[in-house]
Amino acid sequence: MITLKRVYEPPDSGDGFRVLVERLWPRGITKEHAHLDLWLKEIAPSSDLRKWFAHDPSKWDEFSKRYRTELITREELVMTLLQKSRETPVTLIFAARDLQHNSAVILKQVVEEKMQSAQ
Repeated sequence: MITLKRVYEPPDSGDGFRVLVERLWPRGITKEHAHLDLWLKEIAPSSDLRKWFAHDPSKWDEFSKRYRTELITREELVMTLLQKSRETPVTLIFAARDLQHNSAVILKQVVEEKMQSAQ
């Protein structure tokens, strides 16, 4: 099971393994407050893609395509999340305000698609 949560929300015992999937450390959050098990910054969108997207919902479809392409080159990291999600609940932690248009949404979809195809 994979869920999504903003880093600014309080941790919960049901979160399971908490993975920050942002390239940059979130503003105003200490490492102690984040309660993370892993910071997987290498799986986040590239700096160029992140800057191009700039959280503009009108670019969402193209951002999704480009990020999915980047994730192909990070297959090992995607598989790490997939394997961990088979062992325990995994919560992908992100910083974006927009709950529907952020890279964690796409990453969750990609991992779940891999999970489905592996069955």
